[in-house]
Amino acid sequence: MPESGEEDPIRHDSTFLVTARDGSSTVLRDVESGQIYSLATAIDFDRLTIIDGTVESEPPLHVVYELTGITTARTVDVETSSEPPTANTKQVAANQPLGEMTRKPRAGTGEIHIITVPDDNSTEAVADILDDKITLCERAARLGINRIEIRSATGVVAVRYMPWQSRPS
Repeated sequence: MPESGEEDPIRHDSTFLVTARDGSSTVLRDVESGQIYSLATAIDFDRLTIIDGTVESEPPLHVVYELTGITTARTVDVETSSEPPTANTKQVAANQPLGEMTRKPRAGTGEIHIITVPDDNSTEAVADILDDKITLCERAARLGINRIEIRSATGVVAVRYMPWQSRPS
């Protein structure tokens, strides 16, 4: 960390998630490192927006940052589906212990997280997953996708991280 008298900003290029925002400030989290960046001013992006860009520290203390460059900004659509998990997903769940999670690559881009839950707890498990949108969006950012679909059936929840085939207008 620079001495408090140094004027050169510290630059960091990465993918960030807007984790908090109010009228005067914004908090970003680097989705790879988990590092938190408090911005000195609010930016015009909603909470849970993913930003590929650059932050620079502000002298003289270098404890707050400014978003100085934006390559892309996107949001993630999170939805529950009425479709059940696929037969393959159910087979994976049947072969893993209760409470475990298996990550499987999707054909093309993305991942599927297969979680085994108690038979009478699938609905609650989906609600718990939906309550943690920051974690969902951070994973989506790391995977480079912008759509999350959650499917469930008795004893299994599948969180599908997918790209849009064609973005709806």
